[in-house]
Amino acid sequence: MKLEQSSYMFDMVLFELQDIVGKDYVSTKSSDKEVYSVDYFWIPEMWHDRQKGRDLTRPSADFIVHPANATEVSKILKIANNYKIPVTTWGGGSGSQGGALPVFGGIILDTKRMDQIFCIDQNSMTVKVGTGIIMQHLEWELEKQGLSTMHDPASANCATVGGFIAHRGTGVLSTKYGKLEDMIVNMEIVLPNGEIIKSLPVPKTACGPDLNQLFIGSEGTLGIVTKVTLTINKIPEVRRFRAFIFKDLTTGLRVGQRLMTEKLQPSVIRLYSEDETKEVIHKVLGIDKKGAYMVYGFDGRKEMVDLQLKYAREIADEEGGEDLGEDLGQQWWKNRYKFFFPPYMFSLPQCFGTLDTVSTYSNIENIFNAMKNVIGTKYPQARFIGHFSHWFNWGCMLYARFIIETPPEDPHELLFVHNSIWNDALRAAIEAGGVLNEHHGIGLKLSRLVPELYGNSFDILKNLKKSLDPNGIMNPGKLGFGV
Repeated sequence: MKLEQSSYMFDMVLFELQDIVGKDYVSTKSSDKEVYSVDYFWIPEMWHDRQKGRDLTRPSADFIVHPANATEVSKILKIANNYKIPVTTWGGGSGSQGGALPVFGGIILDTKRMDQIFCIDQNSMTVKVGTGIIMQHLEWELEKQGLSTMHDPASANCATVGGFIAHRGTGVLSTKYGKLEDMIVNMEIVLPNGEIIKSLPVPKTACGPDLNQLFIGSEGTLGIVTKVTLTINKIPEVRRFRAFIFKDLTTGLRVGQRLMTEKLQPSVIRLYSEDETKEVIHKVLGIDKKGAYMVYGFDGRKEMVDLQLKYAREIADEEGGEDLGEDLGQQWWKNRYKFFFPPYMFSLPQCFGTLDTVSTYSNIENIFNAMKNVIGTKYPQARFIGHFSHWFNWGCMLYARFIIETPPEDPHELLFVHNSIWNDALRAAIEAGGVLNEHHGIGLKLSRLVPELYGNSFDILKNLKKSLDPNGIMNPGKLGFGV
């Protein structure tokens, strides 16, 4: 249903929403709509930056609504279904994929009032929270009791727990503690029709499919997660790091694979390509070395960490690594967030993107080379760098980037160039055994490529979407589902 703000039907719907959450928690102000029309996705930022003197508009919501709990979310979704109004869930607005943008108008459902900490259970080592809580706020409360989720992403200061659930978020310590999806015990979810459901009390059962997995990573297209129980950990006695330079990327990847498959349990491994070592590591850490820079870290009891570091160093020495010592490893940890924000990270007016993917150890270097080759061949105006950020027993994540220093001025041409690079680079990754994304999600940015990734199995996801959301109101235009 298309609502004109000057119509009485607009005011009728507005009244119904205010009746649910209160007049103070529904906004139709132009200034608020402006705020919710830009997230950390490069295209809306560029569109906003270049709108001066041009007839450029960004999609905006009709209503911004701030519910306090699942009951209010349920009532909002029932209204939205009744009038066929799109609903887009918004957490902290820090997503880089356009997943929270209201591209077809309708209702922005801002979750941040759902920020309660309901229970910290030190016996089961779990915490139950509303999904609108900012991750850093949760960490501060846990740290008062010597605890942590160990989910430590660069966006923790502004992103919500629900946002991480929506796109399968990963933190710096994921190599030991897992992605956020690995920390989920159970969830409360509001379905598109307004029904409130709960997943089973624990995630490891032989009681059929795990309902958690239907909604983790679904980016608000299948329902809205309003409450979650997460695992927590005691803050470790020590956390130590060591840095090395390897002669090339191939050697560094072999070291990382050995650290994982020989079960040393590192909490962190970061491996930077030769180009990123030269450009980014030099800029952030001041290290002027040729080769592939690696830092790894371990945490826990001091005696255990000492032993893990001993064996890890033996592996690095066997592979001919140049030992840069613990101080330069610790320096990386202290500066870890600088890698993601200006002036160290790229920013407008540059054209740039993070082409992250994940694959097995057998394929990951081939994917890196395939992406680098296609960008270097087809887009000589762009440069390509990359590092390997999150590691598993079977493979690791490639955090690749393209950067164009002086892109075209025309926003329409620039959008075409930006999307073309994404298409070509990620199609090369898929052909070499990778996927579209590891932890930033799909959103609007990569929606068009999801059917290609899944092939005919995408029909299963479409049928699930149709069954749960027959009116197509939930975050339309995202995750490959269209409108």
